[in-house]
Amino acid sequence: MDAYFLAFVPIFVAVDPLGILPVYLSLTGGLSSRQKVVLIQRSILTALVVAVLFLWVGKWVFAFLGITISDFLVAGGAILFTFALRDLLSSEKGPRLSDPSLGVVPLAVPLIVGPAVLTTSIIVLGSFGPAPTIFALVANILLCGLVLYFANALSRLLGESGSMTLSKIFSLLLGAIGVMLMRRGLEQFLLLR
Repeated sequence: MDAYFLAFVPIFVAVDPLGILPVYLSLTGGLSSRQKVVLIQRSILTALVVAVLFLWVGKWVFAFLGITISDFLVAGGAILFTFALRDLLSSEKGPRLSDPSLGVVPLAVPLIVGPAVLTTSIIVLGSFGPAPTIFALVANILLCGLVLYFANALSRLLGESGSMTLSKIFSLLLGAIGVMLMRRGLEQFLLLR
């Protein structure tokens, strides 16, 4: 059971459902409640398919290219750190959507399942195995769907500053995880030398 929890936490930080909340509200401001529900369903389904497919295809691509876990830890850590730094220093919101079907691309990929989630899932797969990783991906993406479904209520509860504060805290944790991954990759690399 520890493996499931340990796999869940970094993917939760990478998905950052509360961090997506302000962007989602900005993107869907002009949509009806029904359009928002359809958008969330399409986005969650797309995110699940992309995440699980990448989990298996990504592993084969790495094997074909000769990329080791150490290489991926360093590169993935650098990417996570860069995304976290960008999120910490940025306060931009995305463009408003006029068509709910367009939400699959900016919302599902890359907001819900972006480089941070894909990188983290490959690393978690190498550390904890397929069952905990798939559980963590599915649970976090579904949790993100719930957060988006209750976005208006959560936004009123947290307020704009509360949502932004939680997003910045999650970004800080993601940056720390990125540094830890780079350190682990370099340690493994130096041990192999």
